[in-house]
Amino acid sequence: MTTDVTISDRAARRIGEILKGEGSGAMLRISVEGGGCSGFQYKFDIDRARTDDDLVIEQDHAVVLVDSASQPFLAGSQVDFVDDLIGASFRVNNPNATASCGCGTSFSV
Repeated sequence: MTTDVTISDRAARRIGEILKGEGSGAMLRISVEGGGCSGFQYKFDIDRARTDDDLVIEQDHAVVLVDSASQPFLAGSQVDFVDDLIGASFRVNNPNATASCGCGTSFSV
C-alpha cells in the first residue's frame, strides 16, 4: 500500500481559495484525532508553521501538511472536495478505514 496522501484537483482549487483569504504563509493541516462516533476523526486547521517531520503536499496554490502521527492513518488516502445537496465539504477517501460514520467525518481502522 502507498504511503502517499494526494489531493484531488477540486480539493486543490478549494484549498487554494481558502488559503488565499488567510494571507501569506497559510497552509492547511490535516490530522487524525481520537474521537467521533467511529473512533477517529479528521481535523482540518489553518497553520503557518511546518515541522521537519510533516508530510508536505503542494499542488497549484494549495499547501497541505500532515503530521507524522497522522500519516499512517492517512496512507494511500485522497482528499477531495464535494459540493452536493447536503453541503460542501472536504472528504477523505481513506483505504485504511474499515468503517465510517454516515457523515464521513469519523472512521475506524
